[in-house]
Amino acid sequence: MGGTAVAGGRGQFNTADLILIGGRVRTPAHPSGFTDAIAVTGGVIEAVGSDAGIRDLAGPRTRVVDLRGRLALSAFGDAHVHAINGGLESLRCNMLGLKTRQDCLERIARYCADLPRDGWVLGGGWSMEAFPGGTPTAADLDAVTGGRPAFLPNRDHHGAWVNTVALERAGVDAGTRDPVDGRIERYPDGSPAGTLHDGAMRLVARQVPPATDAELRAGLAAALKYLHSLGIAHYQDACVGTAGELGISDTYRTYLAAAADGTLTADVTGALWWDRHRGAGQIDDLLGRRELTRGEEHSAGRFRATSVKLMLDGVCETFTAAMSTPYLDSHGHETDHHGNFFIDPEELKSIAGRLAAEGFQLHFHALGDGAVTAGLDALETLPAAARAAARHHLAHLQFIKPSDMSRFAALDAVANFQPLWAMADPQMLELTLPFVGPERYGWQYQIGGLARLGTRLAFGSDWPVSSADPLQEMHVAVNRVLSRVLGRAGTPECEEPFLPDQAVTADVAIRAFTEGVAYVNHSEDVTGRLLPGMRADVVVLDQDLYAIPAADIGNTSAVLTVANGQVVHGDE
Repeated sequence: MGGTAVAGGRGQFNTADLILIGGRVRTPAHPSGFTDAIAVTGGVIEAVGSDAGIRDLAGPRTRVVDLRGRLALSAFGDAHVHAINGGLESLRCNMLGLKTRQDCLERIARYCADLPRDGWVLGGGWSMEAFPGGTPTAADLDAVTGGRPAFLPNRDHHGAWVNTVALERAGVDAGTRDPVDGRIERYPDGSPAGTLHDGAMRLVARQVPPATDAELRAGLAAALKYLHSLGIAHYQDACVGTAGELGISDTYRTYLAAAADGTLTADVTGALWWDRHRGAGQIDDLLGRRELTRGEEHSAGRFRATSVKLMLDGVCETFTAAMSTPYLDSHGHETDHHGNFFIDPEELKSIAGRLAAEGFQLHFHALGDGAVTAGLDALETLPAAARAAARHHLAHLQFIKPSDMSRFAALDAVANFQPLWAMADPQMLELTLPFVGPERYGWQYQIGGLARLGTRLAFGSDWPVSSADPLQEMHVAVNRVLSRVLGRAGTPECEEPFLPDQAVTADVAIRAFTEGVAYVNHSEDVTGRLLPGMRADVVVLDQDLYAIPAADIGNTSAVLTVANGQVVHGDE
């Protein structure tokens, strides 16, 4: 290991601002793939090399950190995250990780104890598996909210738990018809039971007071602190715009302000939200938003809005994921329901063509195999050269039918997976398998299969849908079981590998969270590898992922994160 120091792009060494020594630094600059130390100057990696060579770059003001043999990687990215809204949710009634109905009710009751009598009960993150059939009731919520209206999205934000007061304020009753893009869970008499799916969430969400600027800035601060603690220094925010049907606030101005005043410590690409109710008339608005992030005021900042998020379908558990063949009923019989296309596939081709012609990257939510086909079909209509340059990507990819597997590489489409979901938890075993059948069960989260076909991979978390920790995500990608840090020992989610032939190696998973995210965000020349001239984004781990057994990946933590040359998490 070690070797001589490697010069940076300025042609000579400068006195370093920060030096990391005594580590195992993963870098393509050394034939072995590893060296000892890194020198950082002006937010850029000045050199990588041996301890002795790098120490020579220290001056009287240089901060020197001894890594004590620990592994240093290029800092992680996240290709699909809802950062500010995740931070905001964490500051409200946060139920992420709670396992039972009673746990959720107790958390809500404690939150309401400090809430003004006229305040809305907001937050979310509840898991469908905590409630019979995945659908909580208004009556349960009424008992703990003290007459306050409540709107609480579940962890995937494709359903919301609401109480009677909220339904009354929204005028939702037995006579309210289901919107075309959603469903109201009902009692036998037709009255609303308390769970709203997808587009039906909008019925109550439009009554919820919007988050204030101060709340959104607090959400961003909380998100950055959390993401940095996990080793993340760059990401793509998958919804920058008002998504009323999902109860998501518009974070565009928040990012602009943070980029302008220097408080945005991560490098962020914003995926501008495509409002499926507005049509092509919104393209001018999207262009205006993109251009503002390119202006002189923000060009030195860390936010750009160059992608557009297109929500093609919903999720399998609420039967709103678009499938090529019908769902089954609870007895295993075929129904006449294929799920929901939120954008008609033929209309999607036209939208994709218009956006691609304007130079936007396309970021598709595509969960059912029908939605995946529609997204790939839309990409196939685009000029090949422009398609390759744009790095369009399809996110989630729970179901991919066999005939579509080879199309990703052929169409230069990036497969953007959230690998934490590729395990046999109760949501998979109780709310998915019985309704898709054994053939489609095997089409899920085919990460290894796509990797073997040469598809470019990028990994993300979809936080706050699930943990944003890349190490927990990698644990599942490599082992196809949940780690016991997040899961329960003795359960299928931790003990029974889910489609194990779709596993990938630790190195593939690391690259998907580093180089893959950088590629999607058109920043592979800036970050994603530890090389001279690259931005100094570094994560140091308390275990060596290249030396430990795969089963121990989930027991690993980030102990130091450097973003743009600044230590943003941990210390020596």
